Amino acid sequence: MADNIRFALNDGPVELTGVSPMTTLLDWLREQRGLKGTKEGCAEGDCGACTVVLEREGRREAVNACIALLGQIDGLSVRTVEGLRGPDGAPHAVQVAMADSDATQCGFCTPGFVMSAYAFAAGAEKPDLEAIHDALAGNLCRCTGYRPIVEAMTRVAGLSIEPAPAPPQRTGSAAFGGSFFAPRSLAELLALRAEYPKALLLAGATDLGLLASRSRKPPAAVIHVAHVPELTAIGGDKEQITIGAAATYAAAMPILIANYPALRTYLARLGSRQIRSLGTIGGNIGTASPIGDMPPVLLALEASLKLVSVRGARDLPLEEFFLGYRKTALAPDEVIQSLSMPRLWPGEVFFCDKVSKRRDQDISTVAAGYRLRIKNGKIEDVRIGFGGMAATPKRARHVEAALLTEGFAVAAAAVPKDFKPIDDWRGSAAYRLAVAANLLRRLELRIAEPGRAVEVEAL
Repeated sequence: MADNIRFALNDGPVELTGVSPMTTLLDWLREQRGLKGTKEGCAEGDCGACTVVLEREGRREAVNACIALLGQIDGLSVRTVEGLRGPDGAPHAVQVAMADSDATQCGFCTPGFVMSAYAFAAGAEKPDLEAIHDALAGNLCRCTGYRPIVEAMTRVAGLSIEPAPAPPQRTGSAAFGGSFFAPRSLAELLALRAEYPKALLLAGATDLGLLASRSRKPPAAVIHVAHVPELTAIGGDKEQITIGAAATYAAAMPILIANYPALRTYLARLGSRQIRSLGTIGGNIGTASPIGDMPPVLLALEASLKLVSVRGARDLPLEEFFLGYRKTALAPDEVIQSLSMPRLWPGEVFFCDKVSKRRDQDISTVAAGYRLRIKNGKIEDVRIGFGGMAATPKRARHVEAALLTEGFAVAAAAVPKDFKPIDDWRGSAAYRLAVAANLLRRLELRIAEPGRAVEVEAL
């Protein structure tokens, strides 16, 4: 028997029957509830016109309603622009700040900006430009210009926001429509995976959601893994950190940045806050895209995966996980439970780069991660991972060998021995090879002048 989808919307309870769990939150809000403030711009999580705020576990996070599925909203609280109210029904302080700053023109994108500003204010963040830029990176405006919007953001920083209400609680697993399964224990997840090996695994839907939004071809069956504690746990010991495959980027960023500081700038360019609020590292790995942002970094950090099924568990180095274009070593009845990376030890350094056409909200043309152990100015060990250079994320073994024995000039010249990239609209093969060689020269500068800041820029 199917369960009803239950969540809170603008402080009121919602219980849905006879509605497909594969329906996007945006479509349901506009077509079924008549909440037209939430707009459709791109239908793929890029423009931010569909931004709403999820309220859960005391946090308020901006998300893209266009790629969020109703089934994954079960047990959460959603707030749209219509749900913002000031005292006695007056406009909310965030809305007032946008109006007073002349931060709107045609108005199409404005509700999305308002909801991003609301989440920003609720996070009690400081009104510095870096934080504001990060909070707005997932929202596009084509007519107003960003100066007045930034001004409005400075006005709402530190604004007192009432505590988020508790969402409706679901204590056990759920199944919606006979095709959307939401287990809440590892044992239930593995049993479902064994029973439905062709079902798609859903974590944050930042990739899978496009099937329902842009393609209008939702999957036949889905297993939603975001409520399984073992897949959302984050922790570590003296030697390594471990992140559950269904932990969101937003949840994982503090431990990642604390252990690998170079990831601060890199992760800020991985999607937007809306994407990082739902997207997961495990999902980025599982899709096996050759241009995923995290795999090259994780290859450099010597990440390993814990794969589990009803048959048991096994550990697999990440570099053995990718078998070919969109092909992995994951068995039909397995799921990725977690990934682990060694901490950096004294003498080890880590850097990473992303090259793309735009700085924000863009897929990488070339991405790279580098971990080196240096003693007395000599490189004793090195691991380098590249993305966008082959059919899979891949280590640069010839480059690594050249660095250990002959130096950076020879290492840069060795790039074609490791990679034969393709031409596509993001860049030609020749461009990618040149970029990879130049990134190695940038790495040389970083090591030669440790105090010099070599920023990650879009080229």
